[in-house]
Amino acid sequence: MSGSVTMYSTTWCGYCNRLKSQMDRAEIGYTVINIEEDPASASFVESVNNGNQVVPTVIVEPVGGGERVVMTNPSLKQVQTALAG
Repeated sequence: MSGSVTMYSTTWCGYCNRLKSQMDRAEIGYTVINIEEDPASASFVESVNNGNQVVPTVIVEPVGGGERVVMTNPSLKQVQTALAG
């Protein structure tokens, strides 16, 4: 089983764009969900960020099926560590 990364984002978020570029360079695949186009995802982001729509909010499902990790504005290193389990 391989890990997966889902990023909740907006088109105008500089922190999101930076993390996407870093993950691209590190060859980490990810799925992007724009919270401005998906009300359910916006609600999820609020639920894990004390009612705030903070992006990037990232969900990592580790390689090997470990416990999923939800992070707000993580560094590339944090994503890599979570992905490794």
